[in-house]
Amino acid sequence: MFWTRVFMLSLLTTLLIFIFSSVVESAAVRDNSKAAAVRDNSKASDPKGPARQVFMPESDASNFFKRRSRRSTHYYELQAEQRVKITASERRREYNEEQLDEYEHYVEEERDEQNERTRETNEQMREYHYDGLEPRYYWFH
Repeated sequence: MFWTRVFMLSLLTTLLIFIFSSVVESAAVRDNSKAAAVRDNSKASDPKGPARQVFMPESDASNFFKRRSRRSTHYYELQAEQRVKITASERRREYNEEQLDEYEHYVEEERDEQNERTRETNEQMREYHYDGLEPRYYWFH
């Protein structure tokens, strides 16, 4: 029961902190347009100070994003060149892998053939020098 009270108290304090922090943040930027509207109605639409630096008319903002959304032809040329380079390097890599595989198979076959020839030569030498008087292989006990 004690833990539920502690939990509820901490929840309530965090809620109050969030409420007051949002009030403080919204109160941090003063709205001079109301004070200016009271003084002069013609200057109410033209904000001053930090608000003017942050906000801009809607038409300017849409023009800015329209200009920024268009990409130059140079961008597409670079993308095409990159794709060509990537495909060429892929082809080169695949070709080199195929050549390496072929070479490894060739070397393996050559080794096998060489081992077979050596074994046959050794067998022929054993048969040629065998006189039949003693066993072919010495068995060590």
